[in-house]
Amino acid sequence: MDEFERLLEAERVSVERFVRFKISPKSDAEDVLQEVFLVAYQKFPQLKNTESFKAWIISIARNKCNDYFQKKAVRCEIPTDELTEKVLSKGRCGVSIVYTVRETLDLLGDKDKQILYLYFWKEMPQAEIAKQLNIPVGTVKSRLHTAKQNFKNKYPYRTDDASKGEYNMKKLPEFIPEYKIKAIPDAPFAVKWEELMGWFLVPKLGEKLSWGMYDIPSRKCSHIYDMQVIGKAKVHGIEGVELTAQEASYSDKNDVVNRTFVAQLTDTHCRYLATLRNDGDIRNYITFLDGDEFLPNWGFGEDNCGNETNLVPKGDIQRFGTTVTSVDKDFLLDIVGRYTVTIGGKSYDTVCVMDIETYNCGVISEQFLDKNGKTILWRRFNRDDWAIDRYKKKWSEQLPKNDSLTVNGTTYVHWYDCITDYIL
Repeated sequence: MDEFERLLEAERVSVERFVRFKISPKSDAEDVLQEVFLVAYQKFPQLKNTESFKAWIISIARNKCNDYFQKKAVRCEIPTDELTEKVLSKGRCGVSIVYTVRETLDLLGDKDKQILYLYFWKEMPQAEIAKQLNIPVGTVKSRLHTAKQNFKNKYPYRTDDASKGEYNMKKLPEFIPEYKIKAIPDAPFAVKWEELMGWFLVPKLGEKLSWGMYDIPSRKCSHIYDMQVIGKAKVHGIEGVELTAQEASYSDKNDVVNRTFVAQLTDTHCRYLATLRNDGDIRNYITFLDGDEFLPNWGFGEDNCGNETNLVPKGDIQRFGTTVTSVDKDFLLDIVGRYTVTIGGKSYDTVCVMDIETYNCGVISEQFLDKNGKTILWRRFNRDDWAIDRYKKKWSEQLPKNDSLTVNGTTYVHWYDCITDYIL
Protein backbone atom coordinates (compact mmCIF):
# COMPACT_ATOMS: atom_id res chain seq x y z
CA MET A 1 0.00 0.00 0.00
CA ASP A 2 1.50 3.34 -1.06
CA GLU A 3 1.32 6.49 1.07
CA PHE A 4 -1.73 7.96 -0.70
CA GLU A 5 -3.75 4.79 -0.21
CA ARG A 6 -2.71 4.61 3.44
CA LEU A 7 -3.75 8.20 4.15
CA LEU A 8 -6.98 7.87 2.18
CA GLU A 9 -7.93 4.69 4.01
CA ALA A 10 -7.55 6.52 7.34
CA GLU A 11 -9.76 9.44 6.28
CA ARG A 12 -12.16 7.76 3.84
CA VAL A 13 -15.05 7.64 6.33
CA SER A 14 -14.71 11.35 7.12
CA VAL A 15 -14.73 12.28 3.44
CA GLU A 16 -17.71 10.05 2.68
CA ARG A 17 -19.60 11.42 5.67
CA PHE A 18 -18.87 14.99 4.56
CA VAL A 19 -20.13 14.48 1.01
CA ARG A 20 -23.22 12.53 2.05
CA PHE A 21 -24.11 15.23 4.53
CA LYS A 22 -23.78 17.78 1.77
CA ILE A 23 -25.54 15.95 -1.06
CA SER A 24 -28.78 14.08 -0.40
CA PRO A 25 -29.24 11.93 -3.52
CA LYS A 26 -27.08 8.87 -2.82
CA SER A 27 -26.20 8.33 -6.49
CA ASP A 28 -25.08 11.96 -6.85
CA ALA A 29 -23.01 11.71 -3.68
CA GLU A 30 -21.27 8.60 -5.00
CA ASP A 31 -20.43 10.38 -8.27
CA VAL A 32 -18.97 13.35 -6.41
CA LEU A 33 -16.95 11.05 -4.15
CA GLN A 34 -15.36 9.40 -7.16
CA GLU A 35 -14.38 12.84 -8.47
CA VAL A 36 -12.91 13.75 -5.08
CA PHE A 37 -10.79 10.62 -4.88
CA LEU A 38 -9.59 11.01 -8.47
CA VAL A 39 -8.60 14.65 -8.04
CA ALA A 40 -6.90 13.87 -4.71
CA TYR A 41 -4.89 11.08 -6.35
CA GLN A 42 -3.84 13.34 -9.22
CA LYS A 43 -2.85 16.25 -6.98
CA PHE A 44 -1.32 14.24 -4.13
CA PRO A 45 2.28 14.80 -5.35
CA GLN A 46 1.66 18.55 -4.80
CA LEU A 47 0.82 18.06 -1.11
CA LYS A 48 3.89 19.18 0.84
CA ASN A 49 2.74 18.27 4.35
CA THR A 50 1.01 14.91 4.65
CA GLU A 51 -0.02 15.71 8.24
CA SER A 52 -2.60 18.08 6.74
CA PHE A 53 -4.02 15.37 4.46
CA LYS A 54 -7.44 15.35 6.12
CA ALA A 55 -7.95 19.11 5.82
CA TRP A 56 -6.57 19.00 2.28
CA ILE A 57 -8.88 16.27 0.99
CA ILE A 58 -11.89 17.78 2.79
CA SER A 59 -11.19 21.05 0.94
CA ILE A 60 -11.22 19.10 -2.35
CA ALA A 61 -14.52 17.53 -1.32
CA ARG A 62 -15.95 20.94 -0.45
CA ASN A 63 -14.94 22.34 -3.85
CA LYS A 64 -16.44 19.38 -5.69
CA CYS A 65 -19.69 19.74 -3.73
CA ASN A 66 -19.77 23.44 -4.61
CA ASP A 67 -19.25 22.54 -8.28
CA TYR A 68 -22.17 20.13 -8.00
CA PHE A 69 -24.52 22.79 -6.62
CA GLN A 70 -23.35 25.46 -9.04
CA LYS A 71 -24.29 23.22 -11.93
CA LYS A 72 -27.77 22.83 -10.45
CA ALA A 73 -28.20 26.45 -9.44
CA VAL A 74 -30.67 28.71 -11.16
CA ARG A 75 -29.12 31.82 -12.62
CA CYS A 76 -30.10 35.13 -11.10
CA GLU A 77 -29.24 38.68 -12.19
CA ILE A 78 -28.55 39.63 -8.58
CA PRO A 79 -25.54 37.78 -7.09
CA THR A 80 -27.36 36.46 -4.01
CA ASP A 81 -24.32 34.38 -2.97
CA GLU A 82 -22.67 37.65 -2.11
CA LEU A 83 -25.55 38.58 0.14
CA THR A 84 -24.91 35.70 2.53
CA GLU A 85 -21.75 37.42 3.72
CA LYS A 86 -23.52 40.71 4.43
CA VAL A 87 -26.04 42.06 6.91
CA LEU A 88 -28.42 44.98 6.93
CA SER A 89 -26.80 47.52 9.19
CA LYS A 90 -28.67 49.39 11.87
CA GLY A 91 -27.46 52.71 10.48
CA ARG A 92 -29.29 52.35 7.22
CA CYS A 93 -32.48 50.41 7.91
CA GLY A 94 -32.86 49.66 11.59
CA VAL A 95 -32.23 45.93 11.41
CA SER A 96 -29.70 45.24 14.12
CA ILE A 97 -29.70 41.45 14.40
CA VAL A 98 -26.76 39.98 12.52
CA TYR A 99 -28.06 36.96 10.64
CA THR A 100 -27.92 35.59 7.16
CA VAL A 101 -30.66 37.19 5.11
CA ARG A 102 -30.61 35.14 1.93
CA GLU A 103 -33.73 33.15 2.82
CA THR A 104 -35.68 36.36 3.36
CA LEU A 105 -34.45 37.90 0.12
CA ASP A 106 -35.52 34.82 -1.77
CA LEU A 107 -39.09 35.56 -0.68
CA LEU A 108 -39.03 39.04 -2.24
CA GLY A 109 -39.76 40.11 -5.79
CA ASP A 110 -36.99 40.97 -8.26
CA LYS A 111 -37.54 44.73 -7.91
CA ASP A 112 -37.22 44.59 -4.13
CA LYS A 113 -34.06 42.45 -4.32
CA GLN A 114 -32.56 44.73 -6.93
CA ILE A 115 -33.04 47.96 -4.99
CA LEU A 116 -31.85 46.43 -1.70
CA TYR A 117 -28.79 44.99 -3.35
CA LEU A 118 -27.75 48.30 -4.95
CA TYR A 119 -28.41 50.36 -1.82
CA PHE A 120 -27.11 48.11 0.96
CA TRP A 121 -24.51 45.89 -0.63
CA LYS A 122 -23.16 48.12 -3.40
CA GLU A 123 -23.72 51.14 -1.09
CA MET A 124 -24.75 53.29 -4.03
CA PRO A 125 -26.28 56.74 -3.37
CA GLN A 126 -29.91 57.07 -4.36
CA ALA A 127 -29.03 59.49 -7.16
CA GLU A 128 -26.60 56.97 -8.68
CA ILE A 129 -29.21 54.21 -8.40
CA ALA A 130 -31.65 56.46 -10.24
CA LYS A 131 -29.15 56.91 -13.08
CA GLN A 132 -28.37 53.21 -13.33
CA LEU A 133 -32.04 52.18 -13.39
CA ASN A 134 -33.11 55.20 -15.45
CA ILE A 135 -35.83 56.18 -13.01
CA PRO A 136 -36.48 59.38 -10.97
CA VAL A 137 -34.88 59.72 -7.54
CA GLY A 138 -38.37 59.92 -6.03
CA THR A 139 -39.15 56.50 -7.48
CA VAL A 140 -35.94 55.12 -5.96
CA LYS A 141 -36.98 56.42 -2.54
CA SER A 142 -40.45 54.95 -2.88
CA ARG A 143 -39.18 51.55 -4.08
CA LEU A 144 -36.54 51.46 -1.36
CA HIS A 145 -39.11 52.22 1.35
CA THR A 146 -41.42 49.48 0.05
CA ALA A 147 -38.59 46.94 -0.26
CA LYS A 148 -37.41 47.61 3.30
CA GLN A 149 -40.91 47.11 4.66
CA ASN A 150 -41.38 43.92 2.66
CA PHE A 151 -38.06 42.62 3.97
CA LYS A 152 -38.95 43.41 7.58
CA ASN A 153 -42.37 41.78 7.25
CA LYS A 154 -40.81 38.52 6.04
CA TYR A 155 -37.71 38.54 8.26
CA PRO A 156 -38.07 35.78 10.92
CA TYR A 157 -36.97 38.07 13.76
CA ARG A 158 -38.55 41.20 15.12
CA THR A 159 -36.52 44.31 14.39
CA ASP A 160 -37.96 46.74 16.94
CA ASP A 161 -36.82 47.41 20.48
CA ALA A 162 -38.94 44.58 21.85
CA SER A 163 -36.50 42.07 20.40
CA LYS A 164 -33.53 43.35 22.36
CA GLY A 165 -34.33 41.62 25.63
CA GLU A 166 -33.60 38.00 26.35
CA TYR A 167 -36.21 35.44 25.55
CA ASN A 168 -38.22 34.66 28.66
CA MET A 169 -39.48 31.12 28.71
CA LYS A 170 -42.92 30.23 29.85
CA LYS A 171 -43.16 29.17 33.44
CA LEU A 172 -43.25 25.42 33.41
CA PRO A 173 -45.12 23.80 36.31
CA GLU A 174 -43.17 22.43 39.25
CA PHE A 175 -45.04 19.13 38.90
CA ILE A 176 -46.03 17.54 35.63
CA PRO A 177 -49.82 17.61 35.22
CA GLU A 178 -51.63 14.31 35.62
CA TYR A 179 -51.92 12.58 32.29
CA LYS A 180 -53.61 9.58 30.72
CA ILE A 181 -52.51 7.68 27.63
CA LYS A 182 -55.24 5.70 25.88
CA ALA A 183 -54.62 3.50 22.85
CA ILE A 184 -57.28 3.90 20.17
CA PRO A 185 -58.06 1.52 17.31
CA ASP A 186 -57.83 4.18 14.59
CA ALA A 187 -54.99 3.79 12.11
CA PRO A 188 -51.91 5.88 12.95
CA PHE A 189 -51.50 8.98 10.80
CA ALA A 190 -48.34 10.02 8.99
CA VAL A 191 -46.64 13.03 10.52
CA LYS A 192 -44.00 15.56 9.55
CA TRP A 193 -41.62 15.63 12.52
CA GLU A 194 -39.07 18.46 12.26
CA GLU A 195 -37.92 18.57 15.89
CA LEU A 196 -34.41 17.69 16.98
CA MET A 197 -34.39 14.24 18.49
CA GLY A 198 -34.13 14.52 22.25
CA TRP A 199 -34.31 18.33 22.36
CA PHE A 200 -37.71 19.11 20.77
CA LEU A 201 -36.66 22.33 19.01
CA VAL A 202 -37.24 22.83 15.27
CA PRO A 203 -33.91 24.06 13.82
CA LYS A 204 -35.31 26.96 11.82
CA LEU A 205 -34.63 30.67 12.11
CA GLY A 206 -36.94 32.30 14.63
CA GLU A 207 -37.77 29.13 16.58
CA LYS A 208 -37.88 29.14 20.39
CA LEU A 209 -38.88 26.54 22.93
CA SER A 210 -38.94 25.76 26.63
CA TRP A 211 -39.26 22.29 28.04
CA GLY A 212 -39.01 20.58 31.38
CA MET A 213 -37.71 17.26 32.69
CA TYR A 214 -39.81 15.54 35.37
CA ASP A 215 -38.71 12.70 37.64
CA ILE A 216 -41.01 9.73 38.04
CA PRO A 217 -42.71 8.80 40.39
CA SER A 218 -42.32 12.14 42.21
CA ARG A 219 -43.52 13.99 39.06
CA LYS A 220 -41.36 16.93 40.18
CA CYS A 221 -39.46 19.06 37.67
CA SER A 222 -35.70 18.64 37.96
CA HIS A 223 -34.49 20.84 35.07
CA ILE A 224 -35.85 23.36 32.62
CA TYR A 225 -34.42 24.19 29.21
CA ASP A 226 -34.72 27.49 27.38
CA MET A 227 -33.77 27.03 23.72
CA GLN A 228 -33.65 29.23 20.66
CA VAL A 229 -32.13 29.37 17.19
CA ILE A 230 -29.75 32.32 17.08
CA GLY A 231 -28.69 32.35 13.44
CA LYS A 232 -27.23 30.58 10.46
CA ALA A 233 -24.04 28.56 10.74
CA LYS A 234 -21.74 26.42 8.63
CA VAL A 235 -19.85 23.31 9.71
CA HIS A 236 -17.26 22.10 7.22
CA GLY A 237 -19.10 24.06 4.56
CA ILE A 238 -22.49 22.52 5.34
CA GLU A 239 -25.22 25.03 6.14
CA GLY A 240 -27.29 24.71 9.26
CA VAL A 241 -28.37 26.84 12.21
CA GLU A 242 -26.75 27.60 15.52
CA LEU A 243 -28.90 27.14 18.59
CA THR A 244 -28.41 27.66 22.29
CA ALA A 245 -29.83 25.71 25.19
CA GLN A 246 -29.84 27.17 28.69
CA GLU A 247 -30.23 24.35 31.19
CA ALA A 248 -31.22 25.35 34.72
CA SER A 249 -32.07 23.38 37.83
CA TYR A 250 -35.69 23.99 38.78
CA SER A 251 -34.80 24.26 42.46
CA ASP A 252 -31.55 26.19 42.07
CA LYS A 253 -31.68 29.02 39.52
CA ASN A 254 -27.94 29.58 40.00
CA ASP A 255 -27.21 26.10 38.66
CA VAL A 256 -27.13 27.00 34.98
CA VAL A 257 -25.38 25.32 32.07
CA ASN A 258 -25.22 26.94 28.63
CA ARG A 259 -24.92 24.74 25.57
CA THR A 260 -24.38 25.51 21.91
CA PHE A 261 -25.22 23.24 18.96
CA VAL A 262 -25.31 23.39 15.21
CA ALA A 263 -28.09 21.47 13.53
CA GLN A 264 -29.57 21.06 10.07
CA LEU A 265 -33.11 20.46 8.82
CA THR A 266 -33.54 19.10 5.30
CA ASP A 267 -36.57 17.89 3.38
CA THR A 268 -35.99 14.38 4.70
CA HIS A 269 -33.94 14.51 7.94
CA CYS A 270 -33.20 16.54 11.05
CA ARG A 271 -29.68 16.14 12.39
CA TYR A 272 -26.91 17.58 14.51
CA LEU A 273 -23.75 18.88 12.85
CA ALA A 274 -21.70 19.99 15.85
CA THR A 275 -21.73 20.60 19.57
CA LEU A 276 -19.65 23.09 21.52
CA ARG A 277 -17.82 21.91 24.61
CA ASN A 278 -15.93 24.29 26.87
CA ASP A 279 -12.60 22.84 28.01
CA GLY A 280 -11.46 25.53 30.43
CA ASP A 281 -10.72 28.62 28.36
CA ILE A 282 -10.90 26.67 25.10
CA ARG A 283 -14.08 26.48 23.00
CA ASN A 284 -13.94 22.97 21.57
CA TYR A 285 -16.27 22.29 18.65
CA ILE A 286 -16.92 18.60 18.10
CA THR A 287 -18.38 17.87 14.67
CA PHE A 288 -19.85 15.00 12.71
CA LEU A 289 -16.40 14.36 11.23
CA ASP A 290 -14.86 13.62 14.62
CA GLY A 291 -15.82 9.97 14.61
CA ASP A 292 -16.41 8.25 17.93
CA GLU A 293 -15.92 11.44 19.91
CA PHE A 294 -19.08 12.84 18.31
CA LEU A 295 -21.17 9.85 17.37
CA PRO A 296 -21.93 8.37 20.82
CA ASN A 297 -23.60 11.60 21.93
CA TRP A 298 -24.95 13.41 18.89
CA GLY A 299 -24.75 11.16 15.86
CA PHE A 300 -27.35 8.55 15.02
CA GLY A 301 -28.88 6.87 12.02
CA GLU A 302 -27.27 5.42 8.94
CA ASP A 303 -24.26 7.60 8.06
CA ASN A 304 -25.31 9.89 10.90
CA CYS A 305 -28.29 11.05 8.86
CA GLY A 306 -30.38 11.92 11.92
CA ASN A 307 -34.08 11.28 12.43
CA GLU A 308 -36.49 11.13 9.52
CA THR A 309 -38.89 14.06 9.23
CA ASN A 310 -41.58 12.33 7.19
CA LEU A 311 -42.74 9.54 9.48
CA VAL A 312 -45.06 6.71 8.49
CA PRO A 313 -45.57 3.36 10.23
CA LYS A 314 -42.97 0.95 8.83
CA GLY A 315 -43.68 -2.13 10.94
CA ASP A 316 -40.10 -2.25 12.25
CA ILE A 317 -41.44 -2.00 15.81
CA GLN A 318 -44.58 -3.80 16.97
CA ARG A 319 -46.26 -2.99 20.27
CA PHE A 320 -48.91 -4.94 22.16
CA GLY A 321 -49.60 -3.19 25.46
CA THR A 322 -46.34 -3.31 27.41
CA THR A 323 -44.73 -5.90 25.14
CA VAL A 324 -42.59 -4.67 22.24
CA THR A 325 -40.82 -6.57 19.48
CA SER A 326 -38.61 -5.20 16.73
CA VAL A 327 -36.60 -6.19 13.71
CA ASP A 328 -32.84 -6.53 13.97
CA LYS A 329 -31.61 -3.07 12.95
CA ASP A 330 -29.11 -0.62 14.39
CA PHE A 331 -31.40 2.35 13.77
CA LEU A 332 -34.92 1.73 15.11
CA LEU A 333 -37.42 4.55 15.03
CA ASP A 334 -41.04 3.85 14.15
CA ILE A 335 -44.67 4.80 14.74
CA VAL A 336 -46.18 2.08 16.95
CA GLY A 337 -49.78 3.21 17.33
CA ARG A 338 -52.35 5.95 17.79
CA TYR A 339 -53.19 7.34 21.21
CA THR A 340 -55.27 9.96 22.93
CA VAL A 341 -53.08 11.80 25.42
CA THR A 342 -54.96 13.81 28.03
CA ILE A 343 -52.72 16.14 30.02
CA GLY A 344 -53.56 19.20 32.04
CA GLY A 345 -57.23 18.87 31.11
CA LYS A 346 -56.50 18.96 27.36
CA SER A 347 -56.78 15.98 25.01
CA TYR A 348 -54.55 15.43 22.00
CA ASP A 349 -54.82 13.04 19.07
CA THR A 350 -51.31 11.60 18.75
CA VAL A 351 -49.12 8.91 17.32
CA CYS A 352 -46.46 7.27 19.45
CA VAL A 353 -42.97 7.27 17.98
CA MET A 354 -40.76 4.74 19.70
CA ASP A 355 -36.97 4.86 19.58
CA ILE A 356 -35.05 1.73 20.58
CA GLU A 357 -31.44 2.42 21.53
CA THR A 358 -30.58 4.61 18.54
CA TYR A 359 -29.90 7.90 20.20
CA ASN A 360 -28.64 6.41 23.47
CA CYS A 361 -27.53 2.83 24.05
CA GLY A 362 -29.61 1.10 26.73
CA VAL A 363 -32.43 3.64 26.44
CA ILE A 364 -35.77 3.63 24.68
CA SER A 365 -38.31 6.43 24.46
CA GLU A 366 -41.97 7.03 23.75
CA GLN A 367 -42.65 10.32 21.98
CA PHE A 368 -46.27 11.32 21.44
CA LEU A 369 -46.66 13.69 18.49
CA ASP A 370 -49.78 15.54 17.39
CA LYS A 371 -50.72 16.15 13.75
CA ASN A 372 -48.52 19.25 13.72
CA GLY A 373 -45.49 17.12 14.51
CA LYS A 374 -45.13 18.69 17.96
CA THR A 375 -44.22 16.78 21.09
CA ILE A 376 -47.07 16.45 23.57
CA LEU A 377 -45.33 14.04 25.94
CA TRP A 378 -41.96 12.26 25.96
CA ARG A 379 -41.17 9.32 28.24
CA ARG A 380 -37.78 7.71 28.85
CA PHE A 381 -37.19 4.07 29.82
CA ASN A 382 -33.84 2.63 30.93
CA ARG A 383 -32.74 -0.93 30.24
CA ASP A 384 -32.75 -2.66 33.62
CA ASP A 385 -28.94 -2.84 33.74
CA TRP A 386 -28.30 0.58 32.17
CA ALA A 387 -25.35 2.35 33.86
CA ILE A 388 -25.36 -0.24 36.64
CA ASP A 389 -21.71 0.52 37.42
CA ARG A 390 -22.72 4.07 38.28
CA TYR A 391 -26.03 3.45 40.08
CA LYS A 392 -25.13 0.06 41.66
CA LYS A 393 -28.72 -1.21 41.32
CA LYS A 394 -31.00 -2.36 38.57
CA TRP A 395 -33.72 0.11 37.67
CA SER A 396 -36.44 -2.34 38.65
CA GLU A 397 -34.90 -2.22 42.14
CA GLN A 398 -34.48 1.56 42.21
CA LEU A 399 -37.94 2.37 40.83
CA PRO A 400 -40.09 -0.69 41.61
CA LYS A 401 -43.42 1.17 41.27
CA ASN A 402 -42.67 2.72 37.87
CA ASP A 403 -44.06 1.43 34.60
CA SER A 404 -41.95 -1.01 32.63
CA LEU A 405 -41.82 -2.35 29.08
CA THR A 406 -40.55 -5.67 27.79
CA VAL A 407 -38.66 -5.12 24.55
CA ASN A 408 -37.48 -8.25 22.75
CA GLY A 409 -37.53 -10.02 26.11
CA THR A 410 -35.53 -7.33 27.94
CA THR A 411 -36.98 -5.16 30.72
CA TYR A 412 -36.91 -1.34 30.47
CA VAL A 413 -38.04 0.84 33.38
CA HIS A 414 -39.71 4.24 33.18
CA TRP A 415 -37.36 6.95 34.53
CA TYR A 416 -38.54 10.47 33.64
CA ASP A 417 -40.87 12.51 31.40
CA CYS A 418 -40.60 15.70 29.39
CA ILE A 419 -43.21 18.25 28.32
CA THR A 420 -42.81 21.41 26.24
CA ASP A 421 -44.38 24.85 26.49
CA TYR A 422 -46.36 23.92 23.38
CA ILE A 423 -49.01 22.28 25.59
CA LEU A 424 -49.28 25.14 28.14
